[in-house]
Amino acid sequence: MASRSKSSQRWLKEHFSDPYVKKAQAEGMRSRAAYKLEELVARDRLLKPGMVVVDLGAAPGGWSQWVRQELDRLEQPLPPAAPRGRVIASDILSMPPLAGVEFLHGDFRDAAVLSALQAMLGGQPVDLVLSDMAPNKSGVDAVDQPRAMHLAELAMDFADRQLRTGGTFLIKLFQGVGFDEYLRQLRGRYDRVAIRKPAASRRRSPEVYALAQGKRAGQAMAG
Repeated sequence: MASRSKSSQRWLKEHFSDPYVKKAQAEGMRSRAAYKLEELVARDRLLKPGMVVVDLGAAPGGWSQWVRQELDRLEQPLPPAAPRGRVIASDILSMPPLAGVEFLHGDFRDAAVLSALQAMLGGQPVDLVLSDMAPNKSGVDAVDQPRAMHLAELAMDFADRQLRTGGTFLIKLFQGVGFDEYLRQLRGRYDRVAIRKPAASRRRSPEVYALAQGKRAGQAMAG
């Protein structure tokens, strides 16, 4: 218990001295994770006006908040009749409303929640699928890694079904068992796959982001 207490104190000290935490507080962002996405999107110019974006594992909303703000900025000069981008977020955790973001509360592993998400899309193809999903950590790698890879498989399956040909899939992964095989599967589905570690990712974290661009034709969209 003492070691747990010490590690908790260390985490709190690190958290509140973190420049990205301070920046998020100053700029009214819901989480420091927004700056991971900002770097990833800027580097590869992933966002364009009118895009349909799905954010899986969205709570507390930092990614959705940033995407909505950035789409609004990109769409400022658009004529009134031009289609505006959509941001659809989903999480097992509840999330306070965000203006311009459609939110589905539920467990992504549940087929009924997946169906509801597809219904929200109404047959509209998705341009960008984001997944920051992660399981609750037990601290036991032999338990946590398979859970994380299961969520990653579900996200890839969703992208197979809902992402338009040529679309982009950005997902958080944890290095470990199943990681290399997952990348192999991504490379069979997309023209370009790269691993990114944004500056806002904590150095000791095993998380990385796989960016898969140019979805190949062949995976049928769900009806």
